[in-house]
Amino acid sequence: MAYLLSCPACQAEGLDPRRSETSCTQCGKAFRLTPHCPDCDSELERVQACGAVDFFCNRCNNLVSKRAARYDIQPQ
Repeated sequence: MAYLLSCPACQAEGLDPRRSETSCTQCGKAFRLTPHCPDCDSELERVQACGAVDFFCNRCNNLVSKRAARYDIQPQ
């Protein structure tokens, strides 16, 4: 089962953190997701291979999972 973030519009778990631009699966509103490092708060670089998506922090020099990242969620 995919890991989904809570939608700020309807509070349902409906935003896919694997995409930078996504729509809620429940209410359909569109959002832009920007992942940040949980340790230093730097914006993370998206690392995509073989269908999997993780993030890399250039400041901490660490790989960050989509579950550990902090997301800035902005409406489109």
